[in-house]
Amino acid sequence: MAEDLSGLQQIRGLVKWFDPVKGYGFILSDEGGTDVLLHINVLRNFGQSSVADGAVVEVVTHRTDRGVQAVEVISIAPPECDNSPVLSDLAELNPEDLAATVLTPARVKWFDKAKGFGFANVFGCHDDVFLHIEVLRRSGLADVQTGEALAIREISGQRGKIAVEVMAWEAAVSLLKEHK
Repeated sequence: MAEDLSGLQQIRGLVKWFDPVKGYGFILSDEGGTDVLLHINVLRNFGQSSVADGAVVEVVTHRTDRGVQAVEVISIAPPECDNSPVLSDLAELNPEDLAATVLTPARVKWFDKAKGFGFANVFGCHDDVFLHIEVLRRSGLADVQTGEALAIREISGQRGKIAVEVMAWEAAVSLLKEHK
């Protein structure tokens, strides 16, 4: 029997928590009410495998017998944070200079959430790019997986290349299309 989708509603809210290992998390709607289930498959359809706690999301929801569930992600904005630098290498960065830095395609070499860091490989370059958990979080991601495609903004730091912004590849492609 086909599911009745006439009750779809678009909401905005904050990610309460999301666990990529469990494959789900919950959103607190700005309008209140019950928590909204966010399943990893819905997030993957948007092009991400994780989302940071506290991120602002817009989703289309559907009420089921088991509660309210997100069925489509419309947008994700990183959580609000203070502007203090995450790493000493980032302390002197001018936000305008950062925004002018080119988004570069990369792939996650490895990332250990427990350690709080990992590395990515930029296509066509032999140097690894350092990925810090706080840069991911400020970019709206909670975790990345080995082999995952990303778009990154990087700088040369005291100990090598460092990612200063990270986007899921699909989100970066959408952003580039909007600016054309």
